[in-house]
Amino acid sequence: MSIHVGPLAGPEQDDLAVEVVERKGIGHPDSICDGLAESVSVALSKAYHDRFGFVLHHNVDKVLLAAGSAEPAFRGGRVINPIRIYLAGRASHGVEGERLPIEEIATDACRGWLRRHLHALDPDRHVRLQVLLRPGSRDLTDLFLRQQKTGTVLANDTSCGAGYAPLSKLERAVLAVDRALGPGGARASHPEIGEDIKVMGVRQGDAVRLTLSAALIGLHLADPSDYCAKKEWVAEIARAAAAKATKSRVEAQVNAADEVPHSLYLTVTGTSAEMGDDGEAGRGNRANGLITPYRPMTLESVAGKNPVSHVGKLYNIAAGLIAQHLVEGIDEVLAANCVLVSRIGEPISRPQIVDVRMLPREGIPVKALASRAEEIVRARLDRLGDLSRDLIEGRVTFDTWPLDRSRPAMLSSG
Repeated sequence: MSIHVGPLAGPEQDDLAVEVVERKGIGHPDSICDGLAESVSVALSKAYHDRFGFVLHHNVDKVLLAAGSAEPAFRGGRVINPIRIYLAGRASHGVEGERLPIEEIATDACRGWLRRHLHALDPDRHVRLQVLLRPGSRDLTDLFLRQQKTGTVLANDTSCGAGYAPLSKLERAVLAVDRALGPGGARASHPEIGEDIKVMGVRQGDAVRLTLSAALIGLHLADPSDYCAKKEWVAEIARAAAAKATKSRVEAQVNAADEVPHSLYLTVTGTSAEMGDDGEAGRGNRANGLITPYRPMTLESVAGKNPVSHVGKLYNIAAGLIAQHLVEGIDEVLAANCVLVSRIGEPISRPQIVDVRMLPREGIPVKALASRAEEIVRARLDRLGDLSRDLIEGRVTFDTWPLDRSRPAMLSSG
């Protein structure tokens, strides 16, 4: 394993002249696909472990959502044609003739996830689910079983993961807005707020502009004036949450395409998946819960990949945790990026290369910090098994992304 430690060029993220950050809420069609993929992976992992004592090969990261059609209305509305969800991927059906009901496990996991996360959607009436899970290729299945015999977890792909720390003020602000409008925030007492909330944050200098797309639910709204009042209330919550996180002046606009009273973002189920937008796994938030074009990212979909040996999942999470530990563990480091690259068939805890870039405090050379950085990298990679166990046991799930590193369960993983 080669570890490269070098300087992180450029100013800190908060000092950039312009920054753009996006988050797709849990009810966005792309986020729904990610959530379903991850819920199926967790359910399969638990079923495999309970029956066979270890997790079998699976990657259920190919989910497609085709929007339905609906007639939203104030004080009511109805879904005319259901949302169609296609769950594809690879999953071992068993070993040595003993098989598991894979389709049933996947279906129950999906309907349970939809029921928990979309309060106005009925997964039995509003969704048609088609499970298309097939056994994996012989070479990858054999690779997976080989590691059970040797006790060494082998990378099942040649791929990369990327992460960074710390979050910028704008990144924290976008997350704060999502949380303020979520089930633990405003939605708890305002059922008219749907789960499909997309937040686009733009910072130019110290000025922050937020554009929110918020699916409002007609059943809980009286008329267009009530809709407009609730929309402005959502904007006020967004402004307050973002201003608290950034200490900057914040502007916020909600449902900018509205033309009152003729064209409003009114829904039956609280998600645009009922009619307005299709979805696909891997097109939404990255492993830290954000879409950050000014940061290192990969195109790997994290959700649905197996939690034991798939580097597309483990390396993207681990890279962020490594960067976080570099910042927290070395006082002289202000910011850090990390990229991990695997080679298929090699031990997953030993990437073919680890590239760490650090921004030290003024006057401190990076080479003076290199040995401490390498120690942190090796320690975190040696604990990839802890991260796998947290994923298998549901302590780190799609619902907890981005990882809240203040929680003990998160720290045990990284």
